[in-house]
Amino acid sequence: MKLVRTTSDHPDFKKLVALFDEYLIDIDGEERDFFAFHNNKFLAHALVCYENDEPVGCGGFKEFDATTAEIKRMFVHPDHRKKGIANLILSEIEAWAKENGYTQFILETSPKLENAIALYKKTGYVIIPNFGQYIGVENSICMKKEG
Repeated sequence: MKLVRTTSDHPDFKKLVALFDEYLIDIDGEERDFFAFHNNKFLAHALVCYENDEPVGCGGFKEFDATTAEIKRMFVHPDHRKKGIANLILSEIEAWAKENGYTQFILETSPKLENAIALYKKTGYVIIPNFGQYIGVENSICMKKEG
């Protein structure tokens, strides 16, 4: 596995995010446009994971506040799941965010993404009240981890 730090303008990041957005169509349902609006923003800190030079996963982070990084766009191609790729990506994103001075991490995910929630819990995230634009959104679960 090879991890490449880049931005969300990277062609392989864009390719993976397009697959992720397709995957989310059924999951997000009528709220699809809401989530697309908040998720399809430029990320100065994006990561692409390669297996044998093939892009297989991605993620990134953005500043939420001076001490908190928000984890964004975590995705592993369905053909490459159950190999520890998501954990590898998440660990690298957290390390990169720490290098930039962040001491805690937050994220939002769908309650339907049970494997993602399990990964986040396994790596120290806890469910918190929804934050920001996710307040009052029933199809959202927000989580936090102290760095």
